[in-house]
Amino acid sequence: MTTISLQSGPPAGVEADALVIGLYQGEDGVMLAPGAEPVDEAFGGRLAHTFKALGATGAADEVTRVPAQGGLRAPVVVGLGLGSAGDGEVVGVTGLEDLRRAAGSALRSLAGFGTVALVTPVSGAEVVEATALGAALAAYSFDGLKTGDGADRKAPVAHVVLVTPGEPGAEAIAAGERAQVVADAVKAARDLVNTPPSHLFPQAFAQAAQAAVQAAGVEGLTIEVLDDAALREGGYGGLIGVGQGSSRPPRLVRITYTHPDAQRSLAFVGKGITFDTGGISLKPAGAMEIMKSDMAGAAAVAQAVVAVARLGLPVTVTAWAALAENMPGGNAIRPSDVLRIYGGKTVEVLNTDAEGRLVLADAIVRAAEENPDAIVDVATLTGAQVAALGHRTAAVMSNDEEFRTQVESAAERAGEDLWPMPLPAYLRKSLDSDVADLANLGDRMGGMLVAGVFLKEFVAEGVPWAHLDIAGPAYNTNAPYGYTPKCGTGYAVRTLVQLAQDAADGLL
Repeated sequence: MTTISLQSGPPAGVEADALVIGLYQGEDGVMLAPGAEPVDEAFGGRLAHTFKALGATGAADEVTRVPAQGGLRAPVVVGLGLGSAGDGEVVGVTGLEDLRRAAGSALRSLAGFGTVALVTPVSGAEVVEATALGAALAAYSFDGLKTGDGADRKAPVAHVVLVTPGEPGAEAIAAGERAQVVADAVKAARDLVNTPPSHLFPQAFAQAAQAAVQAAGVEGLTIEVLDDAALREGGYGGLIGVGQGSSRPPRLVRITYTHPDAQRSLAFVGKGITFDTGGISLKPAGAMEIMKSDMAGAAAVAQAVVAVARLGLPVTVTAWAALAENMPGGNAIRPSDVLRIYGGKTVEVLNTDAEGRLVLADAIVRAAEENPDAIVDVATLTGAQVAALGHRTAAVMSNDEEFRTQVESAAERAGEDLWPMPLPAYLRKSLDSDVADLANLGDRMGGMLVAGVFLKEFVAEGVPWAHLDIAGPAYNTNAPYGYTPKCGTGYAVRTLVQLAQDAADGLL
Protein backbone atom coordinates (compact mmCIF):
# COMPACT_ATOMS: atom_id res chain seq x y z
CA MET A 1 0.00 0.00 0.00
CA THR A 2 1.30 3.43 -0.93
CA THR A 3 1.36 5.89 1.97
CA ILE A 4 1.03 9.68 1.77
CA SER A 5 2.63 12.26 4.04
CA LEU A 6 3.03 16.05 4.02
CA GLN A 7 6.21 17.95 4.72
CA SER A 8 7.04 21.64 4.71
CA GLY A 9 10.35 23.36 4.27
CA PRO A 10 12.84 23.70 1.41
CA PRO A 11 12.51 20.82 -1.05
CA ALA A 12 16.27 20.67 -1.38
CA GLY A 13 16.44 19.16 2.08
CA VAL A 14 13.83 16.46 1.53
CA GLU A 15 15.18 12.96 1.76
CA ALA A 16 13.70 10.90 -1.10
CA ASP A 17 14.72 8.71 -4.01
CA ALA A 18 13.36 11.27 -6.47
CA LEU A 19 12.17 14.87 -6.22
CA VAL A 20 9.42 15.97 -8.62
CA ILE A 21 8.96 19.60 -9.61
CA GLY A 22 6.54 21.18 -12.08
CA LEU A 23 7.43 22.57 -15.51
CA TYR A 24 5.33 24.91 -17.63
CA GLN A 25 5.41 25.64 -21.33
CA GLY A 26 6.39 29.29 -21.65
CA GLU A 27 6.75 31.62 -24.62
CA ASP A 28 10.52 31.39 -24.31
CA GLY A 29 10.67 27.69 -23.57
CA VAL A 30 10.28 25.58 -20.48
CA MET A 31 9.60 27.39 -17.18
CA LEU A 32 9.83 26.21 -13.58
CA ALA A 33 6.59 26.03 -11.63
CA PRO A 34 6.34 27.76 -8.23
CA GLY A 35 8.11 25.90 -5.43
CA ALA A 36 11.08 24.83 -7.55
CA GLU A 37 13.26 27.87 -6.71
CA PRO A 38 15.39 26.15 -4.02
CA VAL A 39 16.04 23.26 -6.38
CA ASP A 40 17.03 25.70 -9.11
CA GLU A 41 19.59 27.23 -6.72
CA ALA A 42 21.29 23.84 -6.39
CA PHE A 43 21.66 23.87 -10.18
CA GLY A 44 23.18 27.32 -10.14
CA GLY A 45 20.03 28.84 -11.59
CA ARG A 46 20.26 26.68 -14.70
CA LEU A 47 17.65 24.02 -13.96
CA ALA A 48 15.22 25.19 -16.64
CA HIS A 49 18.09 25.33 -19.15
CA THR A 50 19.11 21.78 -18.17
CA PHE A 51 15.62 20.43 -18.74
CA LYS A 52 15.37 22.26 -22.06
CA ALA A 53 18.71 20.79 -23.17
CA LEU A 54 17.29 17.33 -22.49
CA GLY A 55 14.29 18.03 -24.71
CA ALA A 56 11.73 18.92 -22.05
CA THR A 57 8.97 21.26 -23.21
CA GLY A 58 6.67 21.40 -20.20
CA ALA A 59 3.88 19.73 -22.17
CA ALA A 60 1.16 18.18 -20.03
CA ASP A 61 2.18 14.84 -18.45
CA GLU A 62 5.68 14.96 -19.93
CA VAL A 63 8.26 13.48 -17.54
CA THR A 64 11.99 14.28 -17.73
CA ARG A 65 14.70 13.12 -15.31
CA VAL A 66 18.04 14.75 -14.51
CA PRO A 67 20.73 13.73 -12.02
CA ALA A 68 20.68 15.93 -8.93
CA GLN A 69 23.41 18.46 -8.19
CA GLY A 70 25.11 19.09 -4.87
CA GLY A 71 22.89 20.55 -2.17
CA LEU A 72 20.00 18.13 -2.82
CA ARG A 73 19.34 15.03 -0.75
CA ALA A 74 17.42 13.34 -3.55
CA PRO A 75 19.65 11.79 -6.24
CA VAL A 76 17.20 12.45 -9.09
CA VAL A 77 15.15 15.51 -10.03
CA VAL A 78 12.09 14.90 -12.18
CA GLY A 79 10.51 17.64 -14.28
CA LEU A 80 6.76 17.12 -14.64
CA GLY A 81 5.01 18.88 -17.51
CA LEU A 82 1.92 20.88 -16.49
CA GLY A 83 1.07 22.47 -19.84
CA SER A 84 1.17 26.15 -20.74
CA ALA A 85 1.71 28.65 -17.96
CA GLY A 86 -1.76 30.09 -18.42
CA ASP A 87 -3.47 26.69 -18.36
CA GLY A 88 -1.31 25.43 -15.54
CA GLU A 89 -2.79 27.68 -12.90
CA VAL A 90 -4.62 25.43 -10.45
CA VAL A 91 -8.02 27.05 -10.63
CA GLY A 92 -11.28 25.11 -10.62
CA VAL A 93 -11.99 21.49 -11.41
CA THR A 94 -10.20 21.31 -14.76
CA GLY A 95 -6.92 22.46 -13.26
CA LEU A 96 -7.23 19.99 -10.41
CA GLU A 97 -7.83 17.06 -12.74
CA ASP A 98 -4.83 18.13 -14.83
CA LEU A 99 -2.81 18.06 -11.63
CA ARG A 100 -4.08 14.58 -10.72
CA ARG A 101 -3.18 13.21 -14.11
CA ALA A 102 0.23 14.87 -14.16
CA ALA A 103 1.12 13.53 -10.71
CA GLY A 104 -0.05 10.12 -11.88
CA SER A 105 2.17 10.24 -14.95
CA ALA A 106 5.17 11.06 -12.76
CA LEU A 107 4.51 8.26 -10.28
CA ARG A 108 3.95 5.66 -12.99
CA SER A 109 7.29 6.56 -14.55
CA LEU A 110 9.01 6.18 -11.18
CA ALA A 111 7.91 2.63 -10.41
CA GLY A 112 10.76 0.93 -8.58
CA PHE A 113 11.56 4.01 -6.47
CA GLY A 114 10.86 3.71 -2.76
CA THR A 115 10.05 7.30 -1.76
CA VAL A 116 9.09 10.09 -4.15
CA ALA A 117 8.66 13.71 -3.08
CA LEU A 118 6.43 16.07 -5.08
CA VAL A 119 6.73 19.82 -4.71
CA THR A 120 3.23 21.33 -4.74
CA PRO A 121 2.89 24.83 -6.23
CA VAL A 122 0.71 25.98 -3.31
CA SER A 123 -0.22 24.47 0.06
CA GLY A 124 -4.01 24.75 -0.36
CA ALA A 125 -6.14 21.74 0.55
CA GLU A 126 -7.53 21.23 -2.98
CA VAL A 127 -4.07 21.15 -4.53
CA VAL A 128 -2.74 18.83 -1.84
CA GLU A 129 -5.63 16.41 -2.30
CA ALA A 130 -5.45 16.42 -6.11
CA THR A 131 -1.69 15.88 -6.15
CA ALA A 132 -1.78 13.19 -3.48
CA LEU A 133 -4.70 11.35 -5.07
CA GLY A 134 -3.21 11.34 -8.56
CA ALA A 135 0.10 10.10 -7.23
CA ALA A 136 -1.38 7.42 -5.00
CA LEU A 137 -3.72 6.13 -7.72
CA ALA A 138 -0.80 5.72 -10.12
CA ALA A 139 1.26 3.75 -7.61
CA TYR A 140 -0.52 0.48 -8.32
CA SER A 141 0.13 -2.99 -9.64
CA PHE A 142 -1.68 -6.32 -9.58
CA ASP A 143 0.82 -9.15 -9.71
CA GLY A 144 0.03 -11.32 -6.70
CA LEU A 145 -0.59 -14.33 -8.92
CA LYS A 146 2.75 -14.10 -10.69
CA THR A 147 5.58 -16.43 -9.76
CA GLY A 148 9.31 -15.88 -9.80
CA ASP A 149 11.43 -13.27 -8.11
CA GLY A 150 9.40 -10.15 -7.39
CA ALA A 151 12.62 -8.13 -7.51
CA ASP A 152 12.56 -8.56 -11.28
CA ARG A 153 9.43 -6.42 -11.40
CA LYS A 154 9.36 -2.73 -10.57
CA ALA A 155 7.17 -2.24 -7.52
CA PRO A 156 4.91 0.80 -7.24
CA VAL A 157 6.27 3.75 -5.28
CA ALA A 158 5.84 2.91 -1.60
CA HIS A 159 5.73 6.39 -0.10
CA VAL A 160 4.65 9.77 -1.50
CA VAL A 161 5.81 12.95 0.25
CA LEU A 162 4.06 16.19 -0.64
CA VAL A 163 6.36 19.13 -0.07
CA THR A 164 4.34 22.29 0.59
CA PRO A 165 5.68 25.88 0.49
CA GLY A 166 4.50 26.55 4.05
CA GLU A 167 3.56 24.54 7.08
CA PRO A 168 0.48 22.49 6.08
CA GLY A 169 -2.61 23.53 7.99
CA ALA A 170 -5.34 21.31 9.35
CA GLU A 171 -7.31 21.47 6.08
CA ALA A 172 -4.30 20.40 4.01
CA ILE A 173 -3.54 17.54 6.39
CA ALA A 174 -7.17 16.39 6.24
CA ALA A 175 -7.04 16.61 2.44
CA GLY A 176 -4.01 14.33 2.38
CA GLU A 177 -5.77 11.85 4.65
CA ARG A 178 -8.88 11.92 2.47
CA ALA A 179 -6.78 11.26 -0.63
CA GLN A 180 -5.26 8.26 1.11
CA VAL A 181 -8.66 6.78 1.96
CA VAL A 182 -10.13 7.34 -1.49
CA ALA A 183 -7.04 5.97 -3.24
CA ASP A 184 -7.14 2.86 -1.04
CA ALA A 185 -10.79 2.30 -1.99
CA VAL A 186 -10.19 2.77 -5.72
CA LYS A 187 -7.23 0.38 -5.67
CA ALA A 188 -9.21 -2.20 -3.68
CA ALA A 189 -11.93 -2.02 -6.34
CA ARG A 190 -9.29 -2.48 -9.03
CA ASP A 191 -7.99 -5.55 -7.24
CA LEU A 192 -11.46 -7.10 -7.27
CA VAL A 193 -11.91 -6.36 -10.98
CA ASN A 194 -8.48 -7.75 -11.84
CA THR A 195 -8.93 -10.96 -9.86
CA PRO A 196 -9.66 -13.86 -12.26
CA PRO A 197 -13.04 -15.60 -12.07
CA SER A 198 -11.30 -18.79 -10.92
CA HIS A 199 -10.51 -16.88 -7.71
CA LEU A 200 -13.40 -14.40 -7.51
CA PHE A 201 -16.89 -15.88 -7.74
CA PRO A 202 -19.99 -14.71 -5.85
CA GLN A 203 -19.10 -16.36 -2.54
CA ALA A 204 -15.47 -15.22 -2.80
CA PHE A 205 -16.58 -11.65 -3.50
CA ALA A 206 -18.82 -11.75 -0.45
CA GLN A 207 -15.93 -13.00 1.66
CA ALA A 208 -13.69 -10.23 0.33
CA ALA A 209 -16.37 -7.68 1.24
CA GLN A 210 -16.61 -9.12 4.75
CA ALA A 211 -12.84 -8.87 5.11
CA ALA A 212 -12.87 -5.23 3.93
CA VAL A 213 -15.56 -4.30 6.44
CA GLN A 214 -13.72 -6.05 9.24
CA ALA A 215 -10.39 -4.43 8.30
CA ALA A 216 -11.97 -0.96 8.29
CA GLY A 217 -13.02 -1.46 11.91
CA VAL A 218 -15.43 1.47 11.83
CA GLU A 219 -18.37 1.70 14.21
CA GLY A 220 -21.64 1.80 12.28
CA LEU A 221 -20.27 -0.21 9.33
CA THR A 222 -22.06 -3.55 8.95
CA ILE A 223 -22.44 -6.27 6.35
CA GLU A 224 -25.10 -8.86 5.56
CA VAL A 225 -24.81 -11.64 2.96
CA LEU A 226 -27.82 -13.44 1.51
CA ASP A 227 -26.86 -16.86 0.13
CA ASP A 228 -28.72 -18.72 -2.59
CA ALA A 229 -31.13 -20.35 -0.15
CA ALA A 230 -32.07 -16.98 1.34
CA LEU A 231 -32.38 -15.47 -2.15
CA ARG A 232 -34.68 -18.25 -3.28
CA GLU A 233 -36.80 -17.97 -0.16
CA GLY A 234 -36.93 -14.19 -0.48
CA GLY A 235 -38.09 -14.25 -4.10
CA TYR A 236 -35.02 -12.75 -5.76
CA GLY A 237 -35.85 -14.21 -9.16
CA GLY A 238 -33.32 -12.17 -11.13
CA LEU A 239 -30.31 -13.31 -9.11
CA ILE A 240 -31.49 -16.91 -8.85
CA GLY A 241 -32.33 -17.07 -12.55
CA VAL A 242 -29.06 -15.62 -13.79
CA GLY A 243 -26.98 -17.65 -11.36
CA GLN A 244 -28.66 -21.03 -11.76
CA GLY A 245 -26.53 -22.11 -14.71
CA SER A 246 -23.37 -21.95 -12.61
CA SER A 247 -22.06 -24.42 -10.05
CA ARG A 248 -21.20 -21.37 -7.92
CA PRO A 249 -24.47 -19.85 -6.66
CA PRO A 250 -25.39 -16.15 -6.41
CA ARG A 251 -25.15 -13.82 -3.45
CA LEU A 252 -26.60 -10.44 -2.47
CA VAL A 253 -24.27 -8.41 -0.27
CA ARG A 254 -25.56 -5.47 1.75
CA ILE A 255 -22.97 -3.13 3.30
CA THR A 256 -24.34 -0.27 5.39
CA TYR A 257 -22.64 2.66 7.08
CA THR A 258 -24.76 4.73 9.46
CA HIS A 259 -23.35 7.84 11.13
CA PRO A 260 -25.14 8.94 14.32
CA ASP A 261 -25.55 12.46 12.91
CA ALA A 262 -26.79 11.37 9.49
CA GLN A 263 -29.65 13.38 8.01
CA ARG A 264 -29.59 11.90 4.50
CA SER A 265 -29.39 8.35 3.14
CA LEU A 266 -28.17 6.98 -0.18
CA ALA A 267 -28.35 3.52 -1.73
CA PHE A 268 -25.64 2.37 -4.16
CA VAL A 269 -26.53 -0.71 -6.23
CA GLY A 270 -23.81 -2.55 -8.16
CA LYS A 271 -23.91 -5.15 -10.90
CA GLY A 272 -21.71 -8.04 -9.83
CA ILE A 273 -21.53 -10.62 -12.61
CA THR A 274 -18.25 -12.26 -11.63
CA PHE A 275 -17.98 -13.79 -15.08
CA ASP A 276 -20.30 -13.38 -18.04
CA THR A 277 -20.32 -15.99 -20.79
CA GLY A 278 -23.65 -14.67 -22.02
CA GLY A 279 -25.33 -17.84 -20.80
CA ILE A 280 -27.30 -19.80 -23.40
CA SER A 281 -27.11 -16.67 -25.61
CA LEU A 282 -23.37 -17.33 -25.70
CA LYS A 283 -20.95 -14.48 -26.43
CA PRO A 284 -18.29 -14.89 -29.13
CA ALA A 285 -14.99 -16.05 -27.62
CA GLY A 286 -13.30 -12.69 -28.11
CA ALA A 287 -16.09 -10.88 -26.29
CA MET A 288 -15.47 -12.97 -23.16
CA GLU A 289 -11.82 -12.05 -22.68
CA ILE A 290 -12.48 -9.18 -20.27
CA MET A 291 -15.72 -10.46 -18.76
CA LYS A 292 -14.10 -10.93 -15.36
CA SER A 293 -14.63 -7.16 -15.17
CA ASP A 294 -18.42 -7.48 -15.35
CA MET A 295 -18.57 -7.06 -11.56
CA ALA A 296 -16.89 -3.62 -11.60
CA GLY A 297 -20.10 -1.90 -10.49
CA ALA A 298 -20.40 -4.11 -7.42
CA ALA A 299 -16.72 -3.54 -6.61
CA ALA A 300 -17.22 0.23 -6.86
CA VAL A 301 -20.28 0.44 -4.62
CA ALA A 302 -18.80 -1.86 -1.96
CA GLN A 303 -15.51 0.00 -1.72
CA ALA A 304 -17.20 3.41 -1.87
CA VAL A 305 -19.20 2.63 1.28
CA VAL A 306 -16.08 1.40 3.08
CA ALA A 307 -14.37 4.68 2.12
CA VAL A 308 -17.33 6.74 3.35
CA ALA A 309 -17.16 4.88 6.67
CA ARG A 310 -13.41 5.44 7.01
CA LEU A 311 -13.92 9.14 6.30
CA GLY A 312 -16.65 9.27 8.96
CA LEU A 313 -19.05 11.27 6.79
CA PRO A 314 -22.32 12.15 8.57
CA VAL A 315 -24.56 10.22 6.19
CA THR A 316 -26.18 6.80 5.85
CA VAL A 317 -24.99 4.86 2.80
CA THR A 318 -25.85 1.32 1.78
CA ALA A 319 -24.18 -0.72 -0.95
CA TRP A 320 -26.06 -3.56 -2.60
CA ALA A 321 -23.77 -5.90 -4.54
CA ALA A 322 -25.85 -8.22 -6.75
CA LEU A 323 -23.50 -11.15 -7.43
CA ALA A 324 -23.92 -14.02 -9.90
CA GLU A 325 -21.95 -15.97 -12.49
CA ASN A 326 -23.68 -16.21 -15.88
CA MET A 327 -22.90 -19.66 -17.28
CA PRO A 328 -24.53 -21.90 -19.94
CA GLY A 329 -24.96 -24.94 -17.69
CA GLY A 330 -27.64 -27.57 -17.93
CA ASN A 331 -29.77 -25.64 -15.46
CA ALA A 332 -29.26 -22.24 -17.09
CA ILE A 333 -32.18 -20.00 -17.95
CA ARG A 334 -33.27 -20.15 -21.59
CA PRO A 335 -34.44 -17.49 -24.00
CA SER A 336 -38.24 -17.25 -23.47
CA ASP A 337 -38.07 -18.25 -19.78
CA VAL A 338 -39.95 -15.94 -17.40
CA LEU A 339 -38.47 -14.77 -14.09
CA ARG A 340 -40.30 -13.18 -11.18
CA ILE A 341 -38.18 -10.27 -9.92
CA TYR A 342 -38.08 -9.40 -6.22
CA GLY A 343 -41.27 -7.45 -5.56
CA GLY A 344 -43.37 -9.45 -8.01
CA LYS A 345 -42.89 -8.13 -11.56
CA THR A 346 -42.34 -10.78 -14.21
CA VAL A 347 -39.74 -10.56 -16.97
CA GLU A 348 -39.49 -12.61 -20.14
CA VAL A 349 -35.83 -13.38 -20.85
CA LEU A 350 -35.38 -12.92 -24.59
CA ASN A 351 -31.59 -12.86 -24.35
CA THR A 352 -29.66 -14.39 -21.46
CA ASP A 353 -26.74 -12.06 -22.20
CA ALA A 354 -28.90 -9.15 -21.02
CA GLU A 355 -28.48 -10.50 -17.51
CA GLY A 356 -27.08 -7.53 -15.61
CA ARG A 357 -30.38 -5.70 -15.65
CA LEU A 358 -32.06 -8.76 -14.12
CA VAL A 359 -29.85 -8.88 -11.02
CA LEU A 360 -29.94 -5.09 -10.71
CA ALA A 361 -33.75 -5.15 -10.79
CA ASP A 362 -33.82 -7.38 -7.70
CA ALA A 363 -31.39 -5.15 -5.82
CA ILE A 364 -33.02 -1.85 -6.84
CA VAL A 365 -36.43 -2.97 -5.60
CA ARG A 366 -34.92 -4.22 -2.35
CA ALA A 367 -32.88 -1.03 -1.86
CA ALA A 368 -35.99 1.13 -2.25
CA GLU A 369 -37.68 -0.71 0.64
CA GLU A 370 -35.34 1.11 3.03
CA ASN A 371 -36.61 4.50 1.80
CA PRO A 372 -33.30 6.10 0.81
CA ASP A 373 -33.27 9.70 -0.33
CA ALA A 374 -31.78 8.56 -3.64
CA ILE A 375 -30.56 5.43 -5.43
CA VAL A 376 -27.56 5.17 -7.76
CA ASP A 377 -26.88 1.96 -9.65
CA VAL A 378 -23.49 1.32 -11.23
CA ALA A 379 -23.03 -1.30 -13.92
CA THR A 380 -20.92 -2.44 -16.83
CA LEU A 381 -24.24 -2.86 -18.56
CA THR A 382 -24.08 -2.44 -22.34
CA GLY A 383 -21.68 -2.54 -25.24
CA ALA A 384 -23.83 0.26 -26.65
CA GLN A 385 -22.40 2.56 -23.98
CA VAL A 386 -18.89 1.95 -25.29
CA ALA A 387 -20.03 2.47 -28.87
CA ALA A 388 -21.64 5.79 -27.94
CA LEU A 389 -19.11 7.29 -25.53
CA GLY A 390 -15.89 5.31 -25.93
CA HIS A 391 -13.64 3.82 -23.30
CA ARG A 392 -13.12 6.77 -20.95
CA THR A 393 -16.56 8.33 -20.50
CA ALA A 394 -19.45 6.72 -18.65
CA ALA A 395 -23.15 7.49 -19.14
CA VAL A 396 -25.68 8.68 -16.59
CA MET A 397 -29.45 8.36 -16.95
CA SER A 398 -32.01 9.38 -14.36
CA ASN A 399 -35.69 9.73 -13.55
CA ASP A 400 -34.97 13.10 -11.92
CA GLU A 401 -33.23 15.87 -13.83
CA GLU A 402 -32.05 17.72 -10.72
CA PHE A 403 -30.53 14.58 -9.23
CA ARG A 404 -28.86 13.69 -12.52
CA THR A 405 -27.23 17.11 -12.55
CA GLN A 406 -26.02 16.58 -8.99
CA VAL A 407 -24.46 13.26 -9.96
CA GLU A 408 -22.78 14.88 -12.97
CA SER A 409 -21.40 17.62 -10.73
CA ALA A 410 -20.06 15.09 -8.24
CA ALA A 411 -18.33 13.16 -11.03
CA GLU A 412 -16.77 16.31 -12.45
CA ARG A 413 -15.37 17.38 -9.10
CA ALA A 414 -14.13 13.86 -8.43
CA GLY A 415 -12.32 13.78 -11.78
CA GLU A 416 -14.37 11.06 -13.52
CA ASP A 417 -15.80 11.62 -17.00
CA LEU A 418 -19.59 11.24 -17.12
CA TRP A 419 -22.07 12.24 -19.81
CA PRO A 420 -25.88 12.61 -19.51
CA MET A 421 -28.12 10.42 -21.63
CA PRO A 422 -31.94 10.45 -22.01
CA LEU A 423 -34.54 7.86 -21.09
CA PRO A 424 -36.98 8.23 -24.03
CA ALA A 425 -40.49 7.18 -23.05
CA TYR A 426 -41.22 5.73 -26.51
CA LEU A 427 -38.64 2.99 -25.93
CA ARG A 428 -40.74 1.46 -23.16
CA LYS A 429 -43.14 -0.10 -25.68
CA SER A 430 -40.28 -2.05 -27.23
CA LEU A 431 -39.95 -3.90 -23.89
CA ASP A 432 -43.52 -5.20 -24.01
CA SER A 433 -43.84 -8.98 -23.68
CA ASP A 434 -46.62 -11.28 -24.83
CA VAL A 435 -46.36 -13.42 -21.70
CA ALA A 436 -44.87 -11.26 -18.91
CA ASP A 437 -44.95 -7.73 -17.53
CA LEU A 438 -41.98 -6.82 -19.70
CA ALA A 439 -39.07 -8.35 -21.61
CA ASN A 440 -35.39 -7.91 -20.87
CA LEU A 441 -34.68 -6.82 -24.45
CA GLY A 442 -36.14 -4.09 -26.63
CA ASP A 443 -35.03 -2.06 -29.65
CA ARG A 444 -31.51 -2.95 -30.82
CA MET A 445 -30.72 0.66 -31.61
CA GLY A 446 -30.16 2.75 -28.51
CA GLY A 447 -29.47 -0.35 -26.44
CA MET A 448 -27.89 1.69 -23.64
CA LEU A 449 -31.07 3.75 -23.32
CA VAL A 450 -33.33 0.68 -23.52
CA ALA A 451 -31.43 -0.86 -20.58
CA GLY A 452 -31.96 2.32 -18.60
CA VAL A 453 -35.67 2.35 -19.43
CA PHE A 454 -35.88 -1.28 -18.26
CA LEU A 455 -34.26 -0.48 -14.90
CA LYS A 456 -36.51 2.53 -14.40
CA GLU A 457 -39.46 0.12 -14.24
CA PHE A 458 -38.14 -1.20 -10.92
CA VAL A 459 -37.51 2.14 -9.19
CA ALA A 460 -40.10 3.01 -6.54
CA GLU A 461 -42.34 5.96 -7.29
CA GLY A 462 -40.93 9.24 -6.03
CA VAL A 463 -37.37 8.01 -5.38
CA PRO A 464 -34.66 9.94 -7.27
CA TRP A 465 -32.55 7.41 -9.15
CA ALA A 466 -29.53 7.55 -11.41
CA HIS A 467 -28.11 4.77 -13.56
CA LEU A 468 -24.39 4.81 -14.38
CA ASP A 469 -23.38 2.63 -17.31
CA ILE A 470 -19.61 2.27 -16.90
CA ALA A 471 -18.93 -0.44 -19.48
CA GLY A 472 -16.22 1.63 -21.16
CA PRO A 473 -14.18 3.25 -18.39
CA ALA A 474 -14.36 0.35 -15.89
CA TYR A 475 -11.65 -1.66 -17.68
CA ASN A 476 -8.75 -0.22 -19.65
CA THR A 477 -7.58 -2.60 -22.38
CA ASN A 478 -5.10 -0.07 -23.75
CA ALA A 479 -1.87 1.41 -22.39
CA PRO A 480 -1.93 3.13 -18.99
CA TYR A 481 -2.25 6.92 -18.89
CA GLY A 482 -2.10 9.53 -16.15
CA TYR A 483 -3.09 7.76 -12.95
CA THR A 484 -5.10 5.10 -14.82
CA PRO A 485 -3.52 1.64 -15.10
CA LYS A 486 -4.15 -1.04 -17.65
CA CYS A 487 -7.04 -3.40 -16.74
CA GLY A 488 -9.31 -2.52 -13.78
CA THR A 489 -9.64 1.21 -13.14
CA GLY A 490 -11.86 1.46 -10.05
CA TYR A 491 -14.15 3.84 -11.94
CA ALA A 492 -17.12 5.32 -10.02
CA VAL A 493 -15.66 4.95 -6.51
CA ARG A 494 -14.62 8.62 -6.44
CA THR A 495 -17.95 9.83 -7.81
CA LEU A 496 -19.91 7.85 -5.22
CA VAL A 497 -17.73 9.09 -2.35
CA GLN A 498 -18.15 12.67 -3.57
CA LEU A 499 -21.91 12.16 -3.80
CA ALA A 500 -21.95 10.92 -0.20
CA GLN A 501 -19.92 13.97 0.79
CA ASP A 502 -22.45 16.19 -0.94
CA ALA A 503 -25.27 14.46 0.92
CA ALA A 504 -23.43 14.94 4.20
CA ASP A 505 -22.94 18.63 3.36
CA GLY A 506 -26.66 19.09 2.67
CA LEU A 507 -26.16 19.61 -1.07
CA LEU A 508 -28.52 16.80 -2.13
